[in-house]
Amino acid sequence: MISVFRNFAKSKWAVGLLVVLGLSLLVTGAQMDVFSGLGSQNVISAGERSVSRTQFRSDFESVRANVQQQAGRPVTIEDMVAENIHVRFLEEQTQRLGFMDWAWKAGIRPGQELVVKQIREIPAFFNQVTGQFSQEQYEQALAAQNMTPERLERDFRDQYIQTHYGSAVFAGSRMPRIYGALLAGQALETRDGRWFTVTQSMAGTAGTPTDAQLTAFLNENAAQLRRPEFRIASVVLFNDAPNAAPPAIPEARIQERFEFREAALSKPATRSFITLTVPTREAAQKITAALRAGQTPAQAGAAANVQPATQTDVPQSAVADPAIGAAVFALAPGAVSDPIQARVGFAVAQLTGITPAQSATLESAREAIIQELREEDAKAAVFSRVEAYEKARTEGKTLTAAAQQVGARIVQLPPVTKEGRLPDGQPMNAPPQILEQTYALTKGAESDVIDAGQGQYFALRLDEVTPAALPTLADVRAPLAQEWTNRENARLLAAKAEQLAGQVRGGQDIAAVAASAGATLTNRTRVGQNPQVQQELGQGVLQGLFGQGKGQVFSAPGANATFVIGRVDAVRPAAPAEAAPIAEQVRGRLAEEWVTAAVMASIKAAAARSRATNDPALAREALGLAPLPEGDAAAASPATPAPAA
Repeated sequence: MISVFRNFAKSKWAVGLLVVLGLSLLVTGAQMDVFSGLGSQNVISAGERSVSRTQFRSDFESVRANVQQQAGRPVTIEDMVAENIHVRFLEEQTQRLGFMDWAWKAGIRPGQELVVKQIREIPAFFNQVTGQFSQEQYEQALAAQNMTPERLERDFRDQYIQTHYGSAVFAGSRMPRIYGALLAGQALETRDGRWFTVTQSMAGTAGTPTDAQLTAFLNENAAQLRRPEFRIASVVLFNDAPNAAPPAIPEARIQERFEFREAALSKPATRSFITLTVPTREAAQKITAALRAGQTPAQAGAAANVQPATQTDVPQSAVADPAIGAAVFALAPGAVSDPIQARVGFAVAQLTGITPAQSATLESAREAIIQELREEDAKAAVFSRVEAYEKARTEGKTLTAAAQQVGARIVQLPPVTKEGRLPDGQPMNAPPQILEQTYALTKGAESDVIDAGQGQYFALRLDEVTPAALPTLADVRAPLAQEWTNRENARLLAAKAEQLAGQVRGGQDIAAVAASAGATLTNRTRVGQNPQVQQELGQGVLQGLFGQGKGQVFSAPGANATFVIGRVDAVRPAAPAEAAPIAEQVRGRLAEEWVTAAVMASIKAAAARSRATNDPALAREALGLAPLPEGDAAAASPATPAPAA
């Protein structure tokens, strides 16, 4: 063995290996982890498919944007992690990727023409003037969405795979008729029964609770009654008070700003026109002749096999092709241009409307200019106060003294919970940064100046902390006594109902038991299950009648703090002639639900077949999250396989 190593050390391969190692040491400063590249660096791996950390972060940001839109408020990645959304997303993406890898290998491969057809249905990829597909616009539109053509085409192929696979499963599925028959028979089944209602007066009512009983009840419900922690903070605001009179703007500044922005405030001349673009000058000349002969653009375009493109109220600077713009703005109303040498082919334009330019006047723009100048002055004043405040704080002045010195306002906020709720449960209307700082400081601590966005700044001092605690008995005596009474009354009612139901179950006649309690017995035959009957009899009666077999006794809560005691006397099956049409209707709905479940099971099974795996640790790293503690990390394996069907 030693001779083998000696011979290798003398070979050219050993020399090459030493050179590589030497270069590595020079680059890394002699600190090289030779095992760092081992193992998958992808968050998700499924056969020949994978998702990198960058792509996983981008995909999750898209999910976060959708969540924010639905919630109507900012949502952080930490918020989503607290709801375990990242784990569910990771598992769903793992299963999807595994299914796609399996489907491709199984031969489910959409043709390229289907992908091209899908792309050509998106208007953003077409030149608005020529009506032709533009590769440049295609790539620019995708780049604006952080998307590549390869990624888009792959997504379209995946959509086709999922759609075609689901359609195939549905087309080949036939739900047994017995399933629909069972549901139809159950829906049309009727029952005979007798029942009576037990009221609170029959069961008796609870007396006035003692302090000992209320204290015990308070402790039993401590989790629900505990008041959350409240905090009160004072906020330094550097902007003017909302009701402050706006400062006057000198006329010279208004005139100066108007002169500076006059061109931007004016409306340029616009044209409305129709263009038809063809490959050759000869074809364009034919269109020009047809339009001047009185044909409509649609008729002239149909003869040349092109579609007319219409543009309305477009300034010359907004016309994509300068040659077309110059020709259109030189036309008289209704006139048709000669063939125009455009960037792509030859175009013919017909002018349909002219809107003259409208010059801005000082009076028409005065209010907008004054508002603009006031906003600029307000932001400048805020910046000036912030700088002066920070200088005063650096000199050792207190928060209050510094604020007074620079003319800032100090506003004390009402008590608020960590979730941003006021004592009455309503949300506090304040920027989220204020709430974050309120619960980041200790009592008496003061924050630095914080940027709240949109040119607004604030500083904050935490004034008071009211810890979470149970209320005292004196604070909640009246509502607590009412809740205790309600609970005791419900217990007495349930006990009385159970006693009477036990007598019926023991063999006593239900009519005699009802009479002994002073209740009225109701006797009904052929009771069906439909909304009208449920509204008439109540949910408790219907659940009791259809939840027990023939001869069995039921006891169920009724409406308005009552109990219903009854007995099922007969079960009458549905008539076949009535059940058959419903069974066939139900069968279709059952088939849809079954196909959905079958497709989901197929996706899981395909992911398992493709050995799709994910790495939760890399996923957290991609989202910028700290690693889980060792105990938590052990619970979630570093590479979790997709669940099998």
